[in-house]
Formats: sequence, C-alpha cells, structure tokens
Amino acid sequence: MTEYLRLDSAECTLILELPQGEAPLWRYWGLRLPDGVLPPQSLRETRPTPSFSPDFDQPLSVFPGCGAGWFGESALLAHRDVRDWSFQATQCRVEQADGSATVTVFDEVSQIEVIIGLTLNAVSNVLAIETKLTNQGNAPLNVKWLAAGVLPLPPEAAQVHSYCGRHNGEFVPVTYQLSRSTWRRENRRGLTSHDRFPGALVEANGATYGAQLAWSGNHAQSIEWIDDGRFQWQFGEWLAPGEVRLAPGECLTTPELLATCAHDADRVAQNFHAAIRQRLTWPGGAMKPRPVHINTWEGFYFEHDEDALKDLADHAAALGIERFVLDDGWFHCRDDDSSSLGDWWPDARKYPNGLKPLTDHVTGLGMEFGLWIEPEMVNPDSELYRAHPEWALGVSGRAAVTARNQLVLDMRRAEVRSYLFDCVAALLRELPISYLKWDHNRDLIAAGDRAGYRDQVLGSYALMEQLRAEFPDVEIEACAGGGGRIDAGIVRHTHRFWTSDNIDAVSRLSIQRGFLQYFPPELMGAHVGASPAHATGRQQSMDFRAGVALPGHFGVELDVRTLGESDRAQLQHWISLYKTHRDRLHSGKVWRGEAGDGLYWQAYGEADNLLLLVYRIEPQSWRHAPLLKLPILDAKQRYHIDGTDYDGAWLISTGLPTKPLKAEQFLLIEVKAI
Repeated sequence: MTEYLRLDSAECTLILELPQGEAPLWRYWGLRLPDGVLPPQSLRETRPTPSFSPDFDQPLSVFPGCGAGWFGESALLAHRDVRDWSFQATQCRVEQADGSATVTVFDEVSQIEVIIGLTLNAVSNVLAIETKLTNQGNAPLNVKWLAAGVLPLPPEAAQVHSYCGRHNGEFVPVTYQLSRSTWRRENRRGLTSHDRFPGALVEANGATYGAQLAWSGNHAQSIEWIDDGRFQWQFGEWLAPGEVRLAPGECLTTPELLATCAHDADRVAQNFHAAIRQRLTWPGGAMKPRPVHINTWEGFYFEHDEDALKDLADHAAALGIERFVLDDGWFHCRDDDSSSLGDWWPDARKYPNGLKPLTDHVTGLGMEFGLWIEPEMVNPDSELYRAHPEWALGVSGRAAVTARNQLVLDMRRAEVRSYLFDCVAALLRELPISYLKWDHNRDLIAAGDRAGYRDQVLGSYALMEQLRAEFPDVEIEACAGGGGRIDAGIVRHTHRFWTSDNIDAVSRLSIQRGFLQYFPPELMGAHVGASPAHATGRQQSMDFRAGVALPGHFGVELDVRTLGESDRAQLQHWISLYKTHRDRLHSGKVWRGEAGDGLYWQAYGEADNLLLLVYRIEPQSWRHAPLLKLPILDAKQRYHIDGTDYDGAWLISTGLPTKPLKAEQFLLIEVKAI
C-alpha cells in the first residue's frame, strides 16, 4: 500500500508520496485540498514507460539526484576528486510532527546523507524548507550546488515575476513567460544585491506561488520544465569554485527557503508578512510603535557641525520627531568617502568632546539617538588598514579592486570580528545609542584566495548576533547603498530596511510596492526627502512626499531648519497623522491595486477597517477619473466612506469615485464597515 505524507495549513496543502528506499516524490503543493484527499494510486502506476526511456521511472522528488535516471536539474552537484559525483537515495526515513516533517535520505554508494526539514506554518501558510548535507565518506567532498529546496509547480504555470534594478532603482518588475526553456536567475555580487532579489512569484491559472531565499549572499533560482508537464523550482546559494569542501563528517546547511501559495499576489504578500513577523526578535520581546526618524545624511552629508546638529535636533523635536540618526561623517578624519572606514571613534576636529554632548542633547529633548556605521568595510586610507592590510579581502597576485574608495574586511577572521565588536561596543557602552544604521556600500568582488562568499555572510551575521546579545535593547537597520541587502535572512538579525537611497516619491512608490510583496510595512524605511529630490532632481509637494512615506516606517531626511512655514506645518501634520495611524498600518494586511490612467491605490488594516491610500502618478488623460474597484471588501457588507454609505458588492464590481487629482497628488481615505 502506498504511503503519503500530508501537511496542511489554513490555505495550503503539501502531499509527498513515500516509496520505500528512495526520496519522497512530490505529488502536490498548492491551495488547500479538502480533508482526507490523497492520491488514489502511486505516481508510477499512472505513468506507463514511454519509448526511449529508462525502465525505472524517476519522477520529481524532494531531492532529485544526477546520474541515476533523473535528467532534470539535480538538487546536488558534488564530487570527491571526480568520483562519487552521482546521488541516488538508497535509504529514507520520514518523521512527522505537528505541521512539520523531517526527511532523511542516505546514499550508500556516495556516502552522503541529506536531511530536509519541511514546516508548513498554520498561521502564515508559508512552507519553510532547509537542507543539511553531511559527508559520511572518508575523503573530502567538493560541493558546487546544494538546493535549499525543490518545489513543484503545476503545468498551468504561465508567468514568473521577478525583479531587476540597480542602486537608486530597486525592485524593477520583470515578467517572463514560462516555457520548455529553463528560466534562471543568478546573483554573484557577494550580498543580496540591488538587481537580483532572491525571490519570485509564479502565476498558474487562479493560483499564485511565491518563494524567497532567506540569505544575504550569492544565490540562484531556476524554474525548469520537466517531462510530465510540471515545472520544478529550485533555490539555493550560488557557490564559487572550491568554495565548499567538506571534510569527512562535516556538514553544509543551506539557508531557509520560504514558499507559499494563495489565490493572488496580495495574499501571497500577506502570508510572507506573517512569516517575517514571526521571525523578528524585538527588544523587549515585542515591536513598539515605529518611531518617526530624522536622518542627517541628505541634510548634512559629511559636513558635520555640532552646534548645527543640535539646532537640527531642536527643530526635529518641535515637529514631533522621535529618533535622531547621525549618519556618515562623524568618525575619525571622515570628510568624504575616500578615507577612514575602520576608524570607529569620534572625529576630534568635529566633536572635540566626543559625541556625548550631542547624544545628551538629543536624548534630553526626548528623542532616541541612532548612529550610522559600516563595520564590514575599510578604506585604504585609514588607521586600520595601515595597521592591518592583511584584514582586507583580496586574491594574491591581483590588484585590489576598490569601490566607493573602499575594500571589504575579511569577516571570516575572528580577530576582525573581535576588533569591530570592541569598537562598536565601546560606543554603545559610552553613549545612549538605541539604534544602529548598518551600511554595506559595495559589492564583494575578491573573496580571498579560497572563495569565501558564504563564510563572509556568516561572519557578518555572527557579529550582529554578538552585538545584539550584549546590547539587546539596540535596534539595527540593514542598509546596503539603500536596498542592496533586503532579504529574509538578515531579518533574523535586524529590525528595519533602508529601502532605497532614492527618496524621490514617484520612484519610491514603485520600489515600495515591490518591497511590500515580500516584507511587512513596519520594516520599510520610508522618508520624506528634499524637493528637488537629490537622486532625480524632480520636485514634489510636501503632501505627496509625505503620503508616499506614510505607510512605511516613517522618517524625514532633509534639513528641517530650512523649511518654509507652510511646509513645516504640513510636515508636522503628517507626522501627527502617522502617529495616529501607525498601529493600523503596521499590524494588519496590505493590498495594492491599479485603477488605470496613472492612478494607484494601497490599503492597510483589515477589510472592515481600512486606510485607503490613493496616488496619481501621471496627469489624468481620461475625461473622467477611473473608479477604484476594491475586490478586497465583503460583497455582503456595507461601508461608510467620506460621508456616503456603499454596498460592498457595488465597490467590488463598479468602484469608488474619487475627487480629481493632479499629477503627483495623494488622497487618504478611511473605509469602515457599518
């Protein structure tokens, strides 16, 4: 009798077939099936052997191997000095607990053990997969590829939606049609990257599948058509030649793969938001209301003046700002980006008495104090580099390649991490710092004589964890030239993402919509910038800039002392409005939509109590503005909106009329069930 493993959440189902002595076969992953539904017979019983095919069928399993009759992409590419390159499970053990299963497969020939953990979370509907490989042989094993997870997609899978981009232009949507040609995305930049986010969505005839790799380094994903009409979707680290060589008994554990399925992209996003919220660890055990930031970067850049910064703090506090973040330019001899990274002590020229007078002034105004650091980097023109040039990553015999005038410190070295911990810890012990903006302003090119990209990431994680263990009340923001290190791996160690260095509100609207597909709004750093915008030169009203920033972790990045009376009053109004609504913005669900003719909307909260944000990006070209159809509502419910009562069915099928908007204008509308 054929045995099966079935895992369920409220909205998703996973079914594996468990044949004896081999890896479990994928039978189903998708929208929730009725209780008790299982395949009526084994997969091989439904598949007569085709012509010119092996006599023993090899269907898609949770861990397909090469060299044993599976001709699709293998979950493992490894060898022992050109031997033991093929993998086929000869033993399998499956253990099941509430909502989870552990699959252990072993190949007696290659002496490789693989343990695959699968957990389908009942609350988030997200399937988490993690794979651990152990070299049980008596010689080193060279690993080129180890899939974190292998997922089945149905034959109806038609399109894959992913993102490209660059610095100042993250989350640019790209759509590909799936076919018999393999779709593949690889990132080799050493960190998550601006241009290849480690996730994607797949549309398949009424269902949307989403997956993302929880990893801050090199990565790859592929979708490959297989011979029964389905597709296999693989994720994992991209490994450089020779990067992983396991001695006998050593293990390699992949990053976690998060995957979910829902009726549409918004529900996929909501599932991911729930999963990410479960993974966050906040000071005190729970998230406090996200404080309004002011960041000094675009207001001051490197030109720090202690008295001017105190004056800025005075003006910020008067506006209701709650956290003051001192950005780049505060440390030893730092006048531009050409020097001093690695020398993490206050610049005596700018701060003759250290940072304490400024931090005391800020906290005395009732604001928290935050500080910018970039620990993983070093400038060749620095005290640290002159003392320890060997701490910079490079390849022997090759010239060091700088970017933004900086090199990358070797985070694999314990002595490097110890030095950085001591520098940052000294600041945290001396000063009332409750927040670190942790930056990473270049790609990783040369990862040592033996490639160490993954160990570099693990070293950075370890330093963050050490600091958080010693200073549990300090929050950390993940920044990498803006959105170059946004991923579900670094979420375990941080509390906020700087979404992009581009604060132009029109650009940010698209960037933020992409971000929200995978991460909840309370992690999305969203600031009101200057006009004209420093990144694009476009001019936008205060209301529009604030309206775009409103749903994220709201902040200000300009010199508020220079604001005119009208802009100052408007900004103060938006700060107050954000405080009124932030609990609803940052605890409920998110929906995104387009009405046509340059009109976009987003909704936050729950379906019976929504904040509806409406944005016009382009001048209206239709004679009458489009109605906002709101499919998120309950057709049987009535709603009160701007003094008028509506039937939910009407708003779903016909839509909500809105007042005319000019280009780059914004509306905030409350939608309440009655």
